[in-house]
Parts: sequence; C-alpha cells; structure tokens
Amino acid sequence: MKKWILFLVFPLAAFMSSCKDDDSLNAVFISDSAFETGTDGWAAEFAEYDTTTDSSTLRMLAVRSRLPTGLDTSKYAYFVEASNRSDDMFMYLKKRLTGFNANQTYNITFEVTIATNYPEDGLGAGGAPGGSMFLKAGASGVQPGRRLVSGTYEFNLDKGAQSEEGVDAVILGNATNESTQSAFRLTKKSNTKPFAVKANENGEIWLFVGVDSGYEGLNTVYYDRVKAFISAQ
Repeated sequence: MKKWILFLVFPLAAFMSSCKDDDSLNAVFISDSAFETGTDGWAAEFAEYDTTTDSSTLRMLAVRSRLPTGLDTSKYAYFVEASNRSDDMFMYLKKRLTGFNANQTYNITFEVTIATNYPEDGLGAGGAPGGSMFLKAGASGVQPGRRLVSGTYEFNLDKGAQSEEGVDAVILGNATNESTQSAFRLTKKSNTKPFAVKANENGEIWLFVGVDSGYEGLNTVYYDRVKAFISAQ
C-alpha cells in the first residue's frame, strides 16, 4: 500500500463573535466553523502511533473536502482519515482562540456535526468501527500537539484513553452514524455539561476535537461543523 502522510498547516486565526442571542448558555463568544470557504484556522494532526509502524500500512490524510456521496456534495467539510494498526490512534483538529482575559476560567460547550458511514451494530478488529471510535472535544491554555516518548508519538494533553475522559477533554459520543445502515449520515454530538478551561497568560484558549480510536482499520470522519460556546465563570 502506498504511504500517505499529509499534514496541512494553516495560519492560526480566531473566529469569534459576540453572542447576541439570549440562549441558555449565556455565551460570551461563539467559535463557529462550517469549512465552506476554508479551514477557519483549524489544523489537523495525528498522535498515538509508534515509530516502528510499517510505513507501507500507514495512512494519515487530512484535507478540506466536499461531503461524500449520499450527502449534499455541494457543501464542504474537514475530511480526516487514518489507519490504526496498533489498536490506538488519535486524529484531531486544533484551533487557537484569542482575546480572552489572561488566566481566567471559562466554560465551554461543544456542538460538533460529523459525517460517517459506520452503523451502530458494526463489527471489527480491536473494536467496532464507529462504536470504538470515541469523539472527543477539549480545550487548554497549552497548544495541543504530539511528543515522541520511547518511540511513540503521544498526545501532549490529558484527553483520557479511548472510552475515558481526561482532564483536558470530554467525550461527545462515538463515530457511528446512529443508524443500522452503512451509508454516510450527518450526526450532531455535544456535551451536556460545560467543560472548564483556563486561558493562558496571553489570553489564548486552544480548542481541539478528535477521534480516539480502538478500531484497527481505516478510520474516516468528515467534520461538517464545529461550534464552541464559551462563557466566563
């Protein structure tokens, strides 16, 4: 198999707007990315694979793309795909937001719409496709990234291990299409309980969303829309 590794690097820019609606979140800022005209400051990275992985079986791909056949192909999404050969892979998007009060704590509620073709009753090696692909969202004053530790590219924040949440992330659900059919469907995932994050000394907050996978196969997700509602504590 041909090796694919494509990392897209874009300028880190915040897209935040004041919330004018009197909603239950009382949001101070809303970050809303639909990827119709660009990546809106989001960048893709991959972690939790080791340096001994056979490069002929390794595939990591991330690119802005039209939605797949079966959905509205006139619309765009952020397409992320990776092969998982070690029973563990974290493929994620990250974005920097600015303009917050330095060292102040904020509450964040995420609303992420994805497209996958994994049915709820799927079966696969290491775990079910979709069902063992855990969609996580998190935030930190520290930039998300990977670090090489004993031959493994580890994620540098505490997102938790697969079905577990971490200090810096919550689970929004899994990557199934919430149906019994193997066809691409859009599903919306969110956290019912706000997630707390402290802005760094520069007034920055880094957001990240990703799939923490135990499914030993090709993991494919289209991010159709990523929203974060942010309010001060």
